[in-house]
Amino acid sequence: MIRKQEITTFEFPDNAVIWDVRDAKAFAEGHLKGAVNQPINDLGQNSLTQVASDQTIYILCGGGSKAPRAAELLDGIDESRDYVVLMGGTRAARDAGLPIEQA
Repeated sequence: MIRKQEITTFEFPDNAVIWDVRDAKAFAEGHLKGAVNQPINDLGQNSLTQVASDQTIYILCGGGSKAPRAAELLDGIDESRDYVVLMGGTRAARDAGLPIEQA
């Protein structure tokens, strides 16, 4: 199931799995603290095997266009999982003062 959540009002659970689906260069320039780079072009069944099937996967990108596409792609592979698209992406997180890291 795919749900959407505004990143600026989201309270990150402990041990959340957060995938940033931008390319490696954009990720290195600045990403949400705790996010893991999983470029949209590399997503597939193998990506999902890295995460327990009962664990929600939170997905974001730079501004909000790639994350919904990535969630749809993953839902097509395994629709029994929970996916949450973090709307607004890294730009909204930065604007809201959330912790941003550089690689």
